[in-house]
Amino acid sequence: MNEQRFVVSDVLWQRLELHLPGKVSDAGVTAKDNRLFLEAVFWRVRTGSPWRDLPPAFGHWNSQFRRFRRWA
Repeated sequence: MNEQRFVVSDVLWQRLELHLPGKVSDAGVTAKDNRLFLEAVFWRVRTGSPWRDLPPAFGHWNSQFRRFRRWA
């Protein structure tokens, strides 16, 4: 994936990171990659595409979808 196309800049990510549930030290995979999860949500909002069309670079679409539903 071309990281230059990410919506969340490093500066913005530093501010947002503390507000997302889970952290690297938590058990489980909730916080495996919070930034990639957030980028996946933004991708879906930008494109209007269904979760099933999420590019593989964001991880498995169903995992991202289920996490989004819990988060929402």
